[in-house]
Amino acid sequence: MTQYMLSIYQPDGAPPPPEVLDPIMAEVAAVNAEMKAAGVWVFSGGLHPPSTATVLRLKDSDVLMTDGPFAEGKEHLGGFTLIEAPDLDAALEWGRKLARAITLPIEVRPLQGGEGCG
Repeated sequence: MTQYMLSIYQPDGAPPPPEVLDPIMAEVAAVNAEMKAAGVWVFSGGLHPPSTATVLRLKDSDVLMTDGPFAEGKEHLGGFTLIEAPDLDAALEWGRKLARAITLPIEVRPLQGGEGCG
């Protein structure tokens, strides 16, 4: 089994109102429960807004620190789920289910050294 990261990209700005967000979060919880029941779920978490980020960058022999995200954009990494799947096709299917539930773009990427970690 290989571990895959399902990254959730969300638009910048305020979250949708509860009448929109609550049903989406219920769908996400259902997909997470399905992943757990299937034995593929490893870990998931949401992130605070990009304004809380600090970037550390090596320049010459100094490490420079800047506030905010590394890159400016209209979307940011809002959360992620780690899964273990037998292959990319299986990981993509879980990514599709998550994309349908959360209605946001999902990036599926294998972890380096993520083979046989579970």
